[in-house]
Parts: sequence; C-alpha cells; structure tokens
Amino acid sequence: MDVKKIALLVGALLVAAVTAIMAKNMFTGASAPSAEAAAVPVGPRILVSKKALPVGTIVDAESFTYQPWPKDLVQNAYYQEGQPDSGMQSLLGTVVRQPITAGQPLTRGSLVGPNDRGFLAAALGPGMRAVTVSVSTIGGVAGFVFPGDRVDVVLTQEVNGGGEGPPLKVSETIIRNIRVLATDQRTDTKGEDGKPVVMTFNNVTMESTPRIAEKIAVAQTLGTLSLSLRSLSDTTAELERSVASGDIKLPKGVSPAEERRMLLAVANQPLDTASTYSTGGDVSRFQRRTVPARKSEAPAAPVAAPVRIEAPVNVAAARTASGEARPAGPMVRVSRGNNVSYVPVGAR
Repeated sequence: MDVKKIALLVGALLVAAVTAIMAKNMFTGASAPSAEAAAVPVGPRILVSKKALPVGTIVDAESFTYQPWPKDLVQNAYYQEGQPDSGMQSLLGTVVRQPITAGQPLTRGSLVGPNDRGFLAAALGPGMRAVTVSVSTIGGVAGFVFPGDRVDVVLTQEVNGGGEGPPLKVSETIIRNIRVLATDQRTDTKGEDGKPVVMTFNNVTMESTPRIAEKIAVAQTLGTLSLSLRSLSDTTAELERSVASGDIKLPKGVSPAEERRMLLAVANQPLDTASTYSTGGDVSRFQRRTVPARKSEAPAAPVAAPVRIEAPVNVAAARTASGEARPAGPMVRVSRGNNVSYVPVGAR
C-alpha cells in the first residue's frame, strides 16, 4: 500500500478521535437546569379522622389524630393543635352528629357533647330508642362497663307456681348484644391521661329497638336485672353464624363496600331471640328444676247421716210430731240425723 495513503488514513482517525473526545467533554460539561418543586407552606396540625365514623359513634382516643395541614387550606372550623378547646381530652365522650370519612378534617359542627342539647338523640341510631335500667354494683360488672360497650341483659326471678314447696329460682338472658350509651348520665369515663376510670354506677342507659324497650320495662317489674359484658369478637362470630345458617340474606350484585355496610348494620342490632336460661336445679342438686305445681284435690264424698237404732219398746198408739199415726205394739225407733221414724218389730 502507498505510504501516503496510510499516513492520511491514520491522520483522519486521529482527527476523528480527538473530535469525539472534545464533543463528549462539551456535552457532559454543560449543566442541565434542575427542576425544583415549589415548597408548599406547611400550616398548623389539625385533627383528622383515623377511620370512618358513622353517626352515633362515641369518640374515643383511637378516633382522631393530629396531622400537618397546608396553611392555605386551614379553616376556622377545624380543630387546630394548641387551641384551648381543641385538645383530644376535651372531645372524649362526644358523639358524631354527621358522618366522617377516614382522613377527613374534624369540624366543630360534626360533634355533640354530653352537655349539648340533642346529645342522646345524636347517639341513637336510626329507629332506635334509649332505655335506662337499674343495676347493682355486682349486676353492673363492678363498674367495668363503659359507654360504647355491648352487653347482655340477664333477668333473675322467682316463680311460685301456686303449689307447695319453695319457688323456682331461674335466670334468663333476655337481650343480647345491646349497646351501652351512658352510665349514671356519664359518657366520658376516661381520666385526663385518656385511660378508663372504673366507677360504680346504679343506672345504665342502653340503645334498643321499640319492642326490646317494652320487654326491658316489663322485665324490671319481674325481678332483678344484671349485665353481662360481651367480648369484642363475639359480634363478628355471631354474625358469621347467622350468615352461615341463612338467617341473614344479602341481595345479589351489591358491591363489597355496600355488603360490609349492611353486615355491620345487622351486627349492631340488639337481639331478643334464642334466649337461654338456667334454673336452681342446674346450679345445686338441692334446688328445684320446675315450677311447684298445685296439687289436684278430689271432690269429697258425701257423708251419710249417722243411723241410730234403739232397742224395741212397747208404745201405745199415738201420733208423731209430724201428725202421722203411730201404731201400737213393739216398735223400733230409727234416727237418721234429724229424721226419726218408728218401725214395727217384725216388719220389713
């Protein structure tokens, strides 16, 4: 190959390499403009809902939390941290008046306090009634029943039955899964630290249907009422049993959210069916199992008048006190009560 051509080729390659390196350095050295996000002005921390709160929910420490909120979006109706009336402790025991979704800021018109008008009406669900019962310290679970808990109502009574012997002692669970609204007109049974404060009480206000309210009113005249505290998992287990047995039927084509809402509505209903009972005989062998029955008395047989027969005597012919002729000769005097008759000896 010609030496000149080889030299030209090598020179062209060197020029191309130098040009490529210079171009690379030129593009990499140029700084591209960086896009910076505009800073959002952070405002105060406000109260927002941690979960969905339907109407009638009693507020507790797990209902709300403080969260930073954009300053331009803060409204005067929000509960801001640091304000005198915006502390969580002051809101414990209040009731949700309007539905609140998860993450929604809490407004001042969405809650009603125990001292506000319409508090109890706001705590009741649609179609429900408030009924108050008297319980003892033992019957009230020693004060460990708090507003928002669910309890069973047990009736204890004595049934005489009208027969002989001691009466039948029996206890019966008449209402199940009923919600407690207040105890002795208190809905905030938590201290300044947010922890429950155990207090004894004599009156308990509960949420019931109109029919169950009638039953409770009658039950208070029959005997003594006591409360049995339910576990939080009992409602879910009982709901699953009702769905499996076919007692609860859901319409077809409903969304999962609608189905869950319907199931929760059914689970929150108090029940007055399928009650259970225990008698004194179930507790002690020396107690009765049945109501003392009245003994059947047979009608007394008529008692015949005593008959008295006297020895024969000889009497002259005469007349008796009733005017009947009495023949002469040997006679036998027969007395039947107040009736006296004479039978001649040898006569039939």
